[in-house]
Amino acid sequence: MSTMSYSKLTSASVQGVDGCAIAVEVDLASGLPQINVVGLPDPSVRESVERVRAALRNSGFQFPMQRITVNLAPADIRKEGTAYDLAIAAAILIASAQLQERHFKDTLVIGELALSGELCRVPGVLPMAEAARRIGMKRILLPAGNAAEAALISGMEVYAASSLKQLAECCREAEGWDSLLWRGDERPKSSSAESVNASATDSVWAENRLDYSDVLGQHAAKRALAIAAAGRHNILLSGPPGTGKTMLIRRLPGILPPMSDEESLEVTKIYSVAGKLARLDTLITERPFRSPHHTISAGGLVGGGSIPRPGEVTLAHRGVLFLDELPEFPRAALESLRQPLEDREVTLARARAVYRFPASFQLAASMNPCPCGFLGATAGGAQGQPECSCSQTAIDRYRSRISGPMLDRIDLLVEVQRPESIDSAQSGMSTADMRALVQRAIQAQQKRRPGFDVLWNGELSGVALRRAASLQPEASNLLQQAFDRLGISLRARDRILKLSRTIADMEGCEVIEASHVAEAIQYRRLPGWS
Repeated sequence: MSTMSYSKLTSASVQGVDGCAIAVEVDLASGLPQINVVGLPDPSVRESVERVRAALRNSGFQFPMQRITVNLAPADIRKEGTAYDLAIAAAILIASAQLQERHFKDTLVIGELALSGELCRVPGVLPMAEAARRIGMKRILLPAGNAAEAALISGMEVYAASSLKQLAECCREAEGWDSLLWRGDERPKSSSAESVNASATDSVWAENRLDYSDVLGQHAAKRALAIAAAGRHNILLSGPPGTGKTMLIRRLPGILPPMSDEESLEVTKIYSVAGKLARLDTLITERPFRSPHHTISAGGLVGGGSIPRPGEVTLAHRGVLFLDELPEFPRAALESLRQPLEDREVTLARARAVYRFPASFQLAASMNPCPCGFLGATAGGAQGQPECSCSQTAIDRYRSRISGPMLDRIDLLVEVQRPESIDSAQSGMSTADMRALVQRAIQAQQKRRPGFDVLWNGELSGVALRRAASLQPEASNLLQQAFDRLGISLRARDRILKLSRTIADMEGCEVIEASHVAEAIQYRRLPGWS
């Protein structure tokens, strides 16, 4: 007579940047000893069989010499990674009566097994724990190396084990898993450099060692960057080498407002999935600043792979994506930015699923005006400076690497020139001065927020934009003239409206005036560009 045993536990996977509960079922039946894993596993999951076999044997357990079937449900979701190892091992031990199922009731089980039976940390624990809470689970069992990260999700009892042997010993004791209960803080720790910000309404700003007072001159560029930070507008700085373009943009995070709790959790989830968390016991509280090299591929920029992973635009979510030397990036990579810049998310379709990654980032870019970089560098009669040696054809070819539709999605196009003299190169606005301008604009946007779905002027669209951007008659006439004479697109017209709204907010004006529109219009074109 044949014998049959069955067990079922709950594990989890990550789809995009969101957690998804996965049922791990194990069936033991009489027959030739073999183990089959079904439920659309990828090779990394199939390899778990050998890890589990060795881990059980080296932890003092008996590996059942029966026909073992492991099912990962739902079967229409592709499974990858090593997070199922512990759940598979525990389910096999329960089905073979070496552990009792009652210990694992209503518990999420995740973790990778070493051949010795030690438990190794896995990426993506934060969204997995959040998914468990969402379906009503109260307990999570995982490697000790992931415990602090899982504890960031409130309302979950976190049990941390260092090895399969330790877990089994606790199951045999009368008090069960009490000794495995994680005793760390449920709330993230805080420090002077890394603290949890209450909300964007508080005037708590990230400490940044880079100050705008270090940049001499460039007063117009500093004002443009303050406008960009105040409304989350995309910005492009163009100018000869050595004029401070990179210095200006690298100081941008210092004037960005602090992240809210919700934004901190979003960003921390993304870095958890990507395996890039610097500290596991705190939420990320400083806005991301990503600066990929210009040799990056389109997949590296927006994400990709057979099972897609977050790209740079997702890692820059709620922060800044800095593209230095913009025309040097591959054309395909730049064109791949068009959809996330518009939709603020990346959509990647695969044969069995569609993956969506958040990508609400602020684009900041820099470039030279020509291939050699010195076009216009001698303006103002400077002596002894390099002169441009590029032909007009070479200049046009260089600039054409940035397509019109891509350029149309950048709100501020700013020319950065070399100061005419040392005397004119005063430090001007500091980071503190620029923060004050940004804070005034943010407060104005927050007053309007109850009637809108978004906070930032740069994210307004449609009816919300029309309601927020109330124009004086002179301002409306000026905008119409710009549309008629400059041949700007409807998208560019809307971006001028958004910029005008931010400029008015910085100056404390409820209604957009003609001077605000005029300043916004001047940011729409670079000198010498057609």
